[in-house]
Amino acid sequence: MEITDIKIRKVADNTNIKAFVTVTLDNELVIHNIRLVDLDGKIILSMPSKKGKDGEFLDFVHPVNSEFRKKMSSLVLDKYNSLK
Repeated sequence: MEITDIKIRKVADNTNIKAFVTVTLDNELVIHNIRLVDLDGKIILSMPSKKGKDGEFLDFVHPVNSEFRKKMSSLVLDKYNSLK
């Protein structure tokens, strides 16, 4: 599966969320609302999630393996950094 498009919408600098990302896979599947979050000066990807009844957040979309997560993170962060 290849990432065929990445769209980044930056948000105000007064929050830990730095941007919302939309990723298209193989020109066939779109994942909206991936967040770029600043945690102690490091920007990380936070996959779309929702709060469960117990108060815990559960991802409803996520990479199945660490190799694809690293690939997606690298491509998204490269594009985000190029927009600065």
